[in-house]
Amino acid sequence: MPIDATQPYDDSNIFARILRGELPSTTVYEDDHALAFHDINPQAPLHILVIPKGPYVSWDDFSERGSDIEIAGFVRAVGKVARDHGLVAPGYRLLANVGIDSHQEVPHLHVHIFAGKQLGPMLAR
Repeated sequence: MPIDATQPYDDSNIFARILRGELPSTTVYEDDHALAFHDINPQAPLHILVIPKGPYVSWDDFSERGSDIEIAGFVRAVGKVARDHGLVAPGYRLLANVGIDSHQEVPHLHVHIFAGKQLGPMLAR
């Protein structure tokens, strides 16, 4: 169910629980600012989620409240995951949903990395 990204951070969300080690994930990258892991419901042959380690609801929340170090670290982590998986040459898609209209389902900022096949154009309907 889509969430309202204007609401306060809920530390019981699934990604907060993964960060605390309460739930398992298949980690592909981790540093001081980010954690990347395989999506449990992949929408492409390769579907990785990258999340910041801080309590941010959405991209908007993160860009407003995150420190320069956190923001740079997170953006660099997304790029590193793509490079480490050999995605630059064939290409990949990044997606960050924010709020109800975009169908954001977890109230913790996350970037989807989709790859592994021709993804086709993005069409707004």
